[in-house]
Amino acid sequence: MLKKNELTDKHYGKGSKGFYAALGISAVMVAAACLFAHKQGDAIPNVKTSAVKTPIAAETPVGRRVTDIPKATSPAYSITSAIVTAPPIMETIPAAEITVDAPFEVADSFTEKVQPAAAAKGLDNACAPLSDISGVIEPFSSGELVKNATTGTWQTHNGTDIAAEVGSDVMAVENGEISSVTNDPLWGVTVVLDHKNGFFTRYCGLGADLAVQQGDTVSRGDIIGAVGQTADIESAEAPHLHIEITHNGAFVDPMTVFK
Repeated sequence: MLKKNELTDKHYGKGSKGFYAALGISAVMVAAACLFAHKQGDAIPNVKTSAVKTPIAAETPVGRRVTDIPKATSPAYSITSAIVTAPPIMETIPAAEITVDAPFEVADSFTEKVQPAAAAKGLDNACAPLSDISGVIEPFSSGELVKNATTGTWQTHNGTDIAAEVGSDVMAVENGEISSVTNDPLWGVTVVLDHKNGFFTRYCGLGADLAVQQGDTVSRGDIIGAVGQTADIESAEAPHLHIEITHNGAFVDPMTVFK
């Protein structure tokens, strides 16, 4: 009969020695691998993964001066288009008791002044703002309420929307001074041209690549910028230029001015 120690040596002795030998070799290999990786890291000093940056896209230079346009904050040009809600529904009243009130009107604070076309004579030599102005998407509403295709609200359309491809040159309709360059929250990149005779021309929805900045003096036909798609309030329409003209604060139909 085998003793306890003899039984252990017989069944496990050789296998146990081989197991511990393999375990020792594995430990040596792991230590060697760690040492190699550490030395490889030392070979490239002061390099961090986050510091290696690959440009996403190269910037394309533009052919005209780029104006620094302020970020959109609050409207720099007052938007006074009238937005009307329907009057409350009347209860059924016998005909004999009905009194006739004045027609429902827009509140005075929202009413637009519209100048007759004859008043546009102060810009007799004005040129068109685009090379082609035949494609009118939305005409001047002459103070009437029209439905905005983007917002679904009823409001006056104080300018004219002229179809044009994005990037088309936009020109000064007459001599004047650039009185403001803004990024309006609704109308996008907007340039206002003061003609110094009571007339102002307002160009809306331009691209950010402008040829002018505030304070510049321009002549009729000079390039101001290009058609863009920055006017969120008219984003449902095809690409176009929204242009407004005022005379002494009253809106004028732009199409009566252009030659």
